[in-house]
Amino acid sequence: MQWPAEKNGRVIKKNMTYQTNGDALSLCLLASGSRGNATYISWGETSLLFDAGLSGIEIQRRLAVRGIDPGSIDAIVISHEHSDHIQGAGILSRRFEIPIYISSETHNAAGKRLGRLHGQTHFTPGSDFKVKELDIHPFSIPHDAADPAGFTVSVNGIKVGLATDLGIATAMVKERLKDCAALVLEANHDPALLMDGPYPWQTKQRIKSRTGHLSNMDTKNLLCEIKHSTLTHVALAHLSETNNTPQKALKEARDALSDVNVALTAACQSDCGEMLKIMPC
Repeated sequence: MQWPAEKNGRVIKKNMTYQTNGDALSLCLLASGSRGNATYISWGETSLLFDAGLSGIEIQRRLAVRGIDPGSIDAIVISHEHSDHIQGAGILSRRFEIPIYISSETHNAAGKRLGRLHGQTHFTPGSDFKVKELDIHPFSIPHDAADPAGFTVSVNGIKVGLATDLGIATAMVKERLKDCAALVLEANHDPALLMDGPYPWQTKQRIKSRTGHLSNMDTKNLLCEIKHSTLTHVALAHLSETNNTPQKALKEARDALSDVNVALTAACQSDCGEMLKIMPC
């Protein structure tokens, strides 16, 4: 399959092909941004949601767009307790009997917003856990939440990294993400748009802080450090609709990736993304 050219400023993909066979890991950003986040990952008989920050009904709708039965999801993995990451988690857990994987500190911080869950397993950042075939490694990230985590997901020689909602890319973040075949990385804001924009000064300072969000330039610098010859996909996530544009985020990332053959996309808040197929290296 030939990747399409840039469309509406949201997708930039080089000339490359992939096969859609049973060895591929599937990845789809159902939504990404300050109004809600959810990422679907599956391989073989295992399907996961990482975060569920839209309403339950909206997540069901977006899953249906990609032909996914929510009843087939084996677990919902929560990165942190902010509402744009947990809004629909409780209702989906109860409605479809899906267990939740969450750190104990995040669970305590979420409180009654999650409600009764159909089972929960507490993980600790730094300690691996497994959901059926998928090996998951949560790692600590700097964000203004109780116990925020990024994740890598590994199976069959494929490793995917997810790191959004972080103020800086620490040495640990770089170490965990350096050999991934695919990356979901935050590119939250353009510094000039943020500073000239309508947000209160206190909010601007929070976003720029070490526990806030990565700028486009921060993401470019991170990609320059962790890119490698077998990196095949990068999805830019959590773009601010007020303080960024897909074109600005993609330009910075494209500059960082100019010497490697990578499919580059920018996730959208209002629509689910394409189903990406990540092959073993």
